[in-house]
Amino acid sequence: MEQRIQKIIASSGFCSRRAAEKLIEEGRVSLNGQTASIGALADDARDKIEIDNNPLPDNGQRTYIMLNKPRGFLSSMSDDRGRKTVAELTNDVGARVYPVGRLDYDSEGLLIMTDDGALAHRLMHPSHEIKKTYEVRTQGEDIEKALPVLRLPLIIDDYVIHPAEVKLLNQTEDGALISITISEGRNRQIRKMCEQAGLKVLRLKRVAEGGLKLGKLPVGQWRLLEFSEIENLQKNTENTLGIAKTDKNLQEY
Repeated sequence: MEQRIQKIIASSGFCSRRAAEKLIEEGRVSLNGQTASIGALADDARDKIEIDNNPLPDNGQRTYIMLNKPRGFLSSMSDDRGRKTVAELTNDVGARVYPVGRLDYDSEGLLIMTDDGALAHRLMHPSHEIKKTYEVRTQGEDIEKALPVLRLPLIIDDYVIHPAEVKLLNQTEDGALISITISEGRNRQIRKMCEQAGLKVLRLKRVAEGGLKLGKLPVGQWRLLEFSEIENLQKNTENTLGIAKTDKNLQEY
């Protein structure tokens, strides 16, 4: 049944009708791929409604998965240049799930995917400072000098980042494996931090996010999140304003 789009958004539980109208006015709501207007008619059983490129929740059964993204895959559902995307790895999930944030093309590891647009939006909002841990294989001559630099409030793209938690996992003659935990996600932040510390990143792998751990999940495989894991993610984001706008410089590493 067709209804005004702001009513559909409010009925989904994403936000109030007034907030939905504000989202539409800001051009952040799309209907079947086109920018929506206030009062537009839609059928949520037929039409595709997205807010900030995330699918609208429908209060029905939601799907939450963890993917071990390989290198050489984009964290998107399609690519006009024909490159491989995570959609190819999740086409057997049984629901159209979307990446929560991004891992860049050359990075690998834990990627949360879901069709719960409201939770995805909250997880990406910077106010919650969701912790993400990476194992980084680096090349550089003096790791002992580099580690203190990585722990500093460095300036990334004219923004002073929060100090990272940095641990040396092992060391070789020409490099090291280090663990870096951050609570932000500036564009390619880990790589830019290492560059400032005089280190070359050879391999970057996300191993934990928001209490989730990648564990022994094989590369290229996915698994459903357990109820306790979903509950923990929701609890950690329950205070985020549902209509806050995500910084375009966030979520790529």
